[in-house]
Amino acid sequence: MMNVSVKFLPHISFVELVWFRSLISMAITITYLRSIKVSVWGTGNNKRLLYLRGIFGVTALSLFFYTLQRLPLATAITLQYLSPIFTALFAVLFLGESVRRIQWLFFAVAFAGILVLRGSAEGITWGIFFAGVGSAALAGAAYTVISKLKKREHPVVVVFYFPLIAIPVMSIFLPGVWITPQGTDWFFILLMGVSTQFGQVYLTKAYQAEDASKIAIFKYLGVLFGLGFDLFLFKITHSYGVLIGISLVLLGVILQVLQKKR
Repeated sequence: MMNVSVKFLPHISFVELVWFRSLISMAITITYLRSIKVSVWGTGNNKRLLYLRGIFGVTALSLFFYTLQRLPLATAITLQYLSPIFTALFAVLFLGESVRRIQWLFFAVAFAGILVLRGSAEGITWGIFFAGVGSAALAGAAYTVISKLKKREHPVVVVFYFPLIAIPVMSIFLPGVWITPQGTDWFFILLMGVSTQFGQVYLTKAYQAEDASKIAIFKYLGVLFGLGFDLFLFKITHSYGVLIGISLVLLGVILQVLQKKR
């Protein structure tokens, strides 16, 4: 629902949307942690990793919102789906996780789909393309840090460090892009913030409970929702080239899931 909400707010800068999303997240997070008597600052032993998670996450989300506002929903989501490749790479380099050689072939199939998408979809300039790739790489880095924090911090504490970084950083740029929301804008802003908060909490729990490279592949399934929302909400249809690119991405995921199951 976060992605759909952002698409309904094309007239509001992604900077302002990240700022609002962070305010809502901050309020929910602090309220919840106080109710369960857990310090919002965590145990105090993992500050560097928590701040890194916040920095990576804020930058990744900002770039993702930027692409969401400029591309069809399914296209923007698929671009962002490079993140599992980066997650698997970072997990191997920094967490010592193992990825079989055949899995890299499956990642290559998905990456080929991304390249086909780049050549077929309308509106993907090189600037937007690299913004999407950058978002994916930074998201992969954030997920890797979350896995590193496995069993060290409460999942909601990990989520708290996102708005802790985002609010002051976005506030620097906010005066130059501010547009006061009107009418239904407030509904979509609230929906964006609440849905993202719950999504982040459960995603964090998943990454702390399992290997980062295993969890990341399930993000790909969101493209099916993106295609449906494009068609039924935004009346956007996609060319055969775009559908082939998306199909290659999904093929890579299916092969990866079957490999994990075997």
